[in-house]
Amino acid sequence: MLTIQIEVVDAMLAQAHQDHPIETCGIIAGLEGSDMPSRLIPMRNAAESETFFKFDPQQQLKIWKEMEARGEEPIVIYHSHTSSQAFPSRTDIEYALEPQSHYVIISTDPGYKQEIRSFRILNGMVVEERIRVLDKFKSVADISKVA
Repeated sequence: MLTIQIEVVDAMLAQAHQDHPIETCGIIAGLEGSDMPSRLIPMRNAAESETFFKFDPQQQLKIWKEMEARGEEPIVIYHSHTSSQAFPSRTDIEYALEPQSHYVIISTDPGYKQEIRSFRILNGMVVEERIRVLDKFKSVADISKVA
């Protein structure tokens, strides 16, 4: 299950609608091993396509180095589908190279009413997962008080 803050979901949706009809893309970073997406990083779709996205290679290298320096990893890799449902295409599956990441797809096609779905993709296998949206994450201090 993907657990994510509402403000991050809202930012993804806003970016997807702003970039429409071009597919939008980006990542949401979080501390390594935490599975808590917290820092949205919009990226440029180098393909500038309505049916395909490709991270800008120079931007991707810079961001991955920055994440490494900050002790982060890509918790979520997201993009939009502008004229189809929010389900991974064959190309999406082929290019899913981060096995620990959640792959979020947003449909900006009016026929799918702003559909947003999350998937795990590993070795060509696609498994849809639930999305739990929170107002905010509990801090470590909040969690320790409960224990």
